Amino acid sequence: MEKKIERYDVVIIGGGAAGLTAGIYCGRARLKTLILEKSLVGGLATYTNEIENYPGFPEGATGTELMGLFHKQAKKFGVDFKMTDVKAVTAAEDKKTVETFRTTYECKAIIVASGGKPRVTGAANEELFLYDKGISFCATCDAAANTGKTVMVIGSGDAAIEEGMFLTKFADKVIVSVMHDHGKMDCNEIAKKQALENPKMEFIWNTVVDSFEGEGHLDTVVLKNMKTNELQSVKVDSCFLFIGYIPNTEILSGIVEMNRNGYILVNEKMETNVPGIFAAGDVCDKFLKQVATAVGDGAIAGYGAEKYISECEVYENQILNHGRPSVVYLWNATDADCRKLLPVIEQFEQSHSPEVRVTKVDVYKSPGLAAKLGIDAVPSIAYLVDGSIQTVISENINEHSLNGLLSS
Repeated sequence: MEKKIERYDVVIIGGGAAGLTAGIYCGRARLKTLILEKSLVGGLATYTNEIENYPGFPEGATGTELMGLFHKQAKKFGVDFKMTDVKAVTAAEDKKTVETFRTTYECKAIIVASGGKPRVTGAANEELFLYDKGISFCATCDAAANTGKTVMVIGSGDAAIEEGMFLTKFADKVIVSVMHDHGKMDCNEIAKKQALENPKMEFIWNTVVDSFEGEGHLDTVVLKNMKTNELQSVKVDSCFLFIGYIPNTEILSGIVEMNRNGYILVNEKMETNVPGIFAAGDVCDKFLKQVATAVGDGAIAGYGAEKYISECEVYENQILNHGRPSVVYLWNATDADCRKLLPVIEQFEQSHSPEVRVTKVDVYKSPGLAAKLGIDAVPSIAYLVDGSIQTVISENINEHSLNGLLSS
């Protein structure tokens, strides 16, 4: 089947908090922007029943409510949405593509905000009970179905303990398996104190899951004591796993640099090692994975994509000048010597237009253009013919040396 081709300025892979924020920035910059999301717009945040630490919402908000606002704002700025899975990504310098089952999207920049998927325990029989057969990853989704029942939570991080407390609103008992010694958890101290004081919560310390048991539906979790190797069978109606996530970066393997855990490596501008590919949110190797930090990442990535596309257009259309003679003045607006040379450059431009095109590049605002030219020093003059640099002047820039470029 021949795939349909559609063209965008920016394609964002993933419609969670980071992807939606990047979309808002790109859409507001009037870039033709597409967000591809394979399951649910809003991502994993939509599974969180209560978000109390996102600024601007003093009464808190559900993940669904908050992500709904993000979605509405992105659509307001003209961002397109397609609910489909990404099959492949290519990253040629002049053109990037994002392929789905039916369509190939050609674009100038890609923002990877594909998030992650819940980590499983790897215990025996686990695959038999995933999702609708007793093992869940979403308290918000499945809490009501466990009204009056006994459930188990695996994990002791913020998500595990906070979602466990939410489950106590429905379940009669919430049993928490913690791999650490008595009283030690990975969650914040406020959540820890509240959980330990919750009469519906029971903790089994120094344990990991050995196996899941049941006939057609989970009814027993067998825990193993990490110190004594003793096995303990615990009767439950459901089990919730909150033991972290695995980044959804398989399609980027061999394209962008990642760490050994599969998280994408980015700099402070959310740039990957491939020009024009950015990453944001939980796919990145970062200290804190929260909606607030995903929003910051998405804002930086969206702004970075806009700057990248703008610089590429300037480079192609003005600096390379379709092979015709081009003079580039690399300067820094904060530097007094650079500012003093502006009248000289402008006089040269007036005297030789349209014989040669003059482009002034403020490296403070557009460092990417200086990087493309491979010039570090400012002030500097680059003279290009047929798209290649003929001469670079970094000293004694004056009317005589500028005029000498055209006679060389």
